[in-house]
Amino acid sequence: MTDFQNTAFFVRRPFAIEDLRKPHPHKEEKPFAVVKTIGISKIDYENFIADLCVGRRFIEENKELCRIDEDGVWQCLLVQRRGRPDGVLVMPDDTDYPKYAAYYPGGED
Repeated sequence: MTDFQNTAFFVRRPFAIEDLRKPHPHKEEKPFAVVKTIGISKIDYENFIADLCVGRRFIEENKELCRIDEDGVWQCLLVQRRGRPDGVLVMPDDTDYPKYAAYYPGGED
């Protein structure tokens, strides 16, 4: 195992950001790497986190970048409000919405 330790708790088919902030066992977290960061406006971000079940063009245009690699690392998108460190990790799995998503508090490089 590598010393890669960015982990997050991915929720299957979340409805809103509140679903991503629920308590969870640490052992259920998955290792992840951000393959692309997508910065969006405040209003677009608020709409995104209020309804994660809607297809989004920025996910559709970048979903091919996402996969789980041979080491089990989730290669995902990071969707953020421009100028903010936190966001949502998105694993679309061939959909235009977050089939799996995790809250990203920011602060890691």
